[in-house]
Amino acid sequence: MTIADSRAADALKGRIVVVLNTASGGWDAQAEGRAKEIFAAAGHAHAQVASVAPGDIDAALTQAVGAADVLVVLGGDGTIRAAAARCAGFSGFLVPLPGGTMNMLPKALYGARTWTQALADTLADPEIHPVSGGKAGQHAFFVAALLGGPTLWADAREAVRAGHLVEAVKRAATALRRSYSEPLDYEFGDTLRGAAEAVAVVCPLISKVMNEDERTLEAAAIDPETAGETLRLGFHALFDGWREDPTVKRAKVRRLRVAGHGRVPVILDGEKMRMGRVVDIAFTPLAFRALVPAHREAAPEPPPQPTA
Repeated sequence: MTIADSRAADALKGRIVVVLNTASGGWDAQAEGRAKEIFAAAGHAHAQVASVAPGDIDAALTQAVGAADVLVVLGGDGTIRAAAARCAGFSGFLVPLPGGTMNMLPKALYGARTWTQALADTLADPEIHPVSGGKAGQHAFFVAALLGGPTLWADAREAVRAGHLVEAVKRAATALRRSYSEPLDYEFGDTLRGAAEAVAVVCPLISKVMNEDERTLEAAAIDPETAGETLRLGFHALFDGWREDPTVKRAKVRRLRVAGHGRVPVILDGEKMRMGRVVDIAFTPLAFRALVPAHREAAPEPPPQPTA
């Protein structure tokens, strides 16, 4: 749900702080200059734009939230999740720009736009988009959480991307072994309980069976019966048609608990988290308020201009 009112435009007249993570895939030596050009073209040349090294990101985000009316962040999933988590109780607005590999939260808000498109389109016609989410222990998430052995497939995937095929095979074997040796016990509120190989928790922002006005999370217990099923769900559990899978049990809940025989492997919004044997998850009705384009479809990317 988006809200069209004057508060978005008024906020952009105030203090705009832009934090660009230099370690993100979307950053290069020209990123800061491009961002300043986009703000200037939209009539917001007063925006304070800074490229920040990874070791200084946490301090920069904390300082920005304390001072900004609009916080704009370019980074990967970890940086974006950290920025959004800091916006709990923030009276201003967040613009999380895609600068990583998965870009889970930015894609949910801006679709397939590049970070420059997302920024330009938002500044041209901004709307307020309240975002709900979840909290796993003390860790916030806004798109989805995946718990259990199949999350270890992420390690194998990253090894493949890096070209480390032997390491990928080892990690895949570890994921498969842990999937079968360490099942999870789950309690989905008072409605559903049992044991499963993995649990997925989806926020209203991306759920295909809820609208964003619903004040619940979508929880799914994934219980593959064969090694082939584990292999398939390990890579695709969150987004590739898992709701139609006969091994999946689902419920809409505000609270749930997941317990393992050891530490539960957890991925929150694309980031691996170190958590304990029991993970309690609760719905967060208002996590932060984003600024998004009034027209959610991306405008065509302008052709590059010839240079002298």
